Amino acid sequence: MEGVGRELLIRSMTPLRAGIIAAVVTLVADQASKLWLLNGFDLARKGVVKVTPFFDLVLAWNIGISFGWLQNDSQSAQIALMAVKVLAVIALAIWMARSQTRLATVALGLIIGGAIGNGIDRFAYGAVVDFALFHIEIGGSTYNWYVFNLADVAIVAGVAALLYDSFLGVPAAKAP
Repeated sequence: MEGVGRELLIRSMTPLRAGIIAAVVTLVADQASKLWLLNGFDLARKGVVKVTPFFDLVLAWNIGISFGWLQNDSQSAQIALMAVKVLAVIALAIWMARSQTRLATVALGLIIGGAIGNGIDRFAYGAVVDFALFHIEIGGSTYNWYVFNLADVAIVAGVAALLYDSFLGVPAAKAP
């Protein structure tokens, strides 16, 4: 009977509520992972921590935007990035409130939660806390991906889900 109750709860949840839950879960998971890695695990002191042959934990402070582009640690640049982020979150929240599909709404929630998580970092530390590094060694050379965090994963997953919903999703029913 418990499975039936859970199914009814999921089916009765509005898309907006699902999007808000996605944003909150993303934000909490992102900030919890960063706080634990900084304060509990003390990643700064440990340096590079090999987890697998292709994945390391490494502390990187990103003062730029996505993928470390536009690196600038001046206070005016940081304020400008925060202002753009606030405007983007407001625009995304309006889009989420008007969204017609559950997938698009949850996707927007993931993006919003990730943007707020990275915004909190920028406000608290003056930079975004990144820690996940995938790499591969081929012929004696090591190739690294960008260092990222859970907020970045949520943002990329949200964008991918929005693209899927836009191009391949079920069209919303027309209003009479």
